[in-house]
Amino acid sequence: MAASVSNDMGWVCSCIISYGFLAFLCFFCNVGGSTDSLRPGESVTQNRTLVSAGGNFALGFFHPGNSSSSFLGIWYNSINNTVIWVANRESPLRQDSEAIFTLGYDGNLQLLDGGGRNIIWSTNISGGGGGSTAAQLQDTGDLVVKQGENTVWESFDGDSDTLMPEMRLKVNKKTGKRNVIRCWSSSDDPRPGKFSWGMDPKGSPQFLIWKEDKPYYRSNLYQEGFTYSIYFPSGGYALRYSFANENDEEYFSYGYVDTSIHARVILTPDGHLQFLSKKKTSENWQMVWQTPTNECELYARCGSFGSCEIHDSHPVCSCLNGFKPRSQRDWDNGKYDGGCERRVALGCGEGEDDKFMRLPLRKWPDHSSSLGNMTFLECEMECSNNCSCTAFAYSNITYDSAVYCINWFGDLVDLAHNYSPAGDFGQDLYVRVHASELINGSTGNEHSSPHKNKRRLVAIIVASVSAFFLTVLVYILNRKYFTGKGPTMSSTAPLLGGKDDIDLLQLSLRGIIDATNNFDEANKLGEGGFGPVYKGFISEFGMVAIKRLSKQSSQGQQEFMNELKLIAKLQHTNLVRLLGCCIENEEKILIYEYLSKRSLDKFLFDAFQKDNLDWNTRIQIIDGVAQGILYLHKYSRLKVIHRDLKASNILLDEAMKPKISDFGMARIFYIDQTQAKTNHVVGTYGYIPPEYVLHGQFSEKSDVFSFGVLLLEIVSGQKNSNFFRTQLSLTLLGWAWENWKNGRPLEFVDLAIKESCDSLKVIKCIEVGLLCVQAIPTDRPIMFDVVRMLSNDLATPIQQLKEPAFVSSKSNSIVCTSHLNSKNEITISTLDPR
Repeated sequence: MAASVSNDMGWVCSCIISYGFLAFLCFFCNVGGSTDSLRPGESVTQNRTLVSAGGNFALGFFHPGNSSSSFLGIWYNSINNTVIWVANRESPLRQDSEAIFTLGYDGNLQLLDGGGRNIIWSTNISGGGGGSTAAQLQDTGDLVVKQGENTVWESFDGDSDTLMPEMRLKVNKKTGKRNVIRCWSSSDDPRPGKFSWGMDPKGSPQFLIWKEDKPYYRSNLYQEGFTYSIYFPSGGYALRYSFANENDEEYFSYGYVDTSIHARVILTPDGHLQFLSKKKTSENWQMVWQTPTNECELYARCGSFGSCEIHDSHPVCSCLNGFKPRSQRDWDNGKYDGGCERRVALGCGEGEDDKFMRLPLRKWPDHSSSLGNMTFLECEMECSNNCSCTAFAYSNITYDSAVYCINWFGDLVDLAHNYSPAGDFGQDLYVRVHASELINGSTGNEHSSPHKNKRRLVAIIVASVSAFFLTVLVYILNRKYFTGKGPTMSSTAPLLGGKDDIDLLQLSLRGIIDATNNFDEANKLGEGGFGPVYKGFISEFGMVAIKRLSKQSSQGQQEFMNELKLIAKLQHTNLVRLLGCCIENEEKILIYEYLSKRSLDKFLFDAFQKDNLDWNTRIQIIDGVAQGILYLHKYSRLKVIHRDLKASNILLDEAMKPKISDFGMARIFYIDQTQAKTNHVVGTYGYIPPEYVLHGQFSEKSDVFSFGVLLLEIVSGQKNSNFFRTQLSLTLLGWAWENWKNGRPLEFVDLAIKESCDSLKVIKCIEVGLLCVQAIPTDRPIMFDVVRMLSNDLATPIQQLKEPAFVSSKSNSIVCTSHLNSKNEITISTLDPR
């Protein structure tokens, strides 16, 4: 019996041990099978990590330094304190948090808080999920999510402070999408710091370091499609650098052949880019190089047309030959931001007015334009024939069979006698100067064409004759168009450099094509009666809006020249600035300042966007537009009637401040002129007053009417042209009138602002709007009184209101109701008045 019990107990113990061992094996197999991967539903917790198959990298939770915060990151598995990627950089967790990192069944990696209810960080992949989805930590340090064989997300595309070997730093030239390296706030704080590093988003083959979104450092230009190696004697190894282009995507990457070392590039919290290497047998990282290393490498250290050079460890700024400081006092006090200006203006004639001054071994300036493969003489001629071309360069260091011509337009910025430990190189730069700057003994090597004596004689004769005829032409045009009646602009001669006009920068069509990527639809901002408007980058101004006259447009040369002249002379904070133009071949193009928020109608009439227009913002827009119109009518150099005020012609800047745009329909009045008449009625239905539609009469009161419609649209959030014959009223103006007349003005107010608006102020706005849209022009106020009524709140009484225009069915029957009922807002250009 005792033996039996003993045997039974032995059997039980044996079973327990066996089952325990099997359970341990199962656990080990489960962990081992997923040490580098996650399947849907699997997680990483505070006491578990993923380890790549080769053991190089680990993923898990860590606590940097003495921080009380916890982060999810990837680090070198065998190297202490070397984190290469952090998921929740902007959302630190408490150190005692029980957060988990999991692959959801929807195919997204998610970092969840301790309760599992809140998502702290996610990959935000759409259209994923399913059993084929898996996340894997690779031996390169890249965490990837795959659906079947397709990689749908990878940490190498994310926001890190480290560029790893074979990782791509890239930018899509078509969409502008890019990844950047962003530094930590400090060595113990992974939260994003002030500096970032990436490819030039404008598509130039170069890198930039930004400090709070402003350029801080810029590399030299690189050649597209090359691979080259740099040997580091101290380390005894070579690195391979590649700059390639695939499917509209430019990218930089690096790698090494020697597998006995580790390498990484980091952006430090103080803005230094460092290349670090470490032999696998050593304990510490070694810095191979870093940049910037001196003040001359800081962006635009010496301003435009200024060049920086290190002397005795100190930066020394100097103007290029042919240039002088814009402010000698600033330069004497060590302030170089203002840069330099030309001593002698460019001639840009067909003779010997301009030359190219050779500057050897320079870091090429920013904002370049590549013209592709051509000979040196072709490259020089391309720049010489374009008056806007400031400089050119011809690459004499190539990595394939192609050689490249590069042009610059406008000011040259970020020039230096180039030296960089990062391997940048200096090349020749040819800067355009007036010929006298070289003839009179300026230093710098002149590069000119042969037969110059004969050509100089011909040039002098041609220039003299041309100057004579140009003077006569300008005189005739001034007499004809500026001293008689009807100040209609019809010639570019006085406009682009006449006595009383502001000079406009004329850009080449090639430059416009480069700036818009050949008018790519991806850059299209919108389209009106004039034609399409594109976003583009032009070195002289940065981001701009480019308006191209449509060949099918009913608006033509007269409207184009009219807008050109008007905007060039008008300077007001609530008017869009005209920066330049292009008149070449059959193209007529205007270049404006770029306003990031685009037009008012995109917010006001969109149910999902109008919440961005709170009451204070709407008041700011109303006041700004009113001030802009007042300037046009009363305070500008020219008395201007806009004739096409509407929500789509009110553009908004980053602070949602308004700027009036589109002066193609505007007309100039004499200072004492009160009204004019035309058979060429222009404007947009819903915004034009009855006297203009019926009789072709327009005046300041026409703009006042349009402003009144716009004011009522801003208050109501409704579009006048879409309101015709609704159940509420015949027109938007009628609905405003009915609510005011029946003592219910607040029922007219947009629901998005109804609870937050100032009721007394909004009623004043409705009353001013109704006053502006009175049927008889003399019943409408002038803009000076409109501004006064809006700014003085209740202090200025409103005169007796009458029924506005286009309220009753009788008043509407005499107007082209078929047009007023159009669902599409269009700008008309011809309508015979009755």
